[in-house]
Amino acid sequence: MSHMRLRAGLVAGLSAALVAFAATPARAAMKAAVASTPDCVIGQDSTLLALFASGQSFPDFLAAAKARREGWISIADGARVNDALVARAKAVGGTWHLLVVAIDACGDSMNNVPYLAKLSELVPGLDLRIVLPLNGRAVQDSHRSLDGRTATPTFVLLDDKGNDVGCIVELPRDIRDWAHGVRSTVSSDSLHAGIRTFYAANRGVAITTEAVELLEAAKAGSPRCASGTRP
Repeated sequence: MSHMRLRAGLVAGLSAALVAFAATPARAAMKAAVASTPDCVIGQDSTLLALFASGQSFPDFLAAAKARREGWISIADGARVNDALVARAKAVGGTWHLLVVAIDACGDSMNNVPYLAKLSELVPGLDLRIVLPLNGRAVQDSHRSLDGRTATPTFVLLDDKGNDVGCIVELPRDIRDWAHGVRSTVSSDSLHAGIRTFYAANRGVAITTEAVELLEAAKAGSPRCASGTRP
């Protein structure tokens, strides 16, 4: 499904207020700001590798999940990754660790983590581990949402030496700029309805695409991390 078709599907499912916002100059300005977010600074920290090693595999996390359990299982069972994305990820080569701070009660975690778990399952050299916010709070503090919150899920890409070489915070890019732009102007119900509509139509394409781009950028020496700072 093309990028334009995905956005069209999202807009069709949103309320009139959200559709109106999509056409405003404010959204265009906000998108430009996100697009110009500077590359993140590489920071090696052996504690990140230790934290990664302490994390759960996705099957273990899924087995222990209690909140939203049916949703987690349904999405995990149906998770697929585009063959072309898998091929691109394999072409990167090397050893990479995807450190995930997530919790079973979080809808954004439920709608994103299973797809990256599937990607890691299909790509040799890419491993994924999950830690709960209780243990991963320092990672959340240093990788905040665009509006400065700590959030789940927080994905941090590490290279084989433990260098922090990229991140994705809370939402994939295709919905992230929109959500942060309207968060203070629409009701929480409208915001979450729009996000749910996106997830239902997108089925993991956005998060897996951005993760593969993260790998490619890290391999090229240009790490990416669209994140904010403490307010």
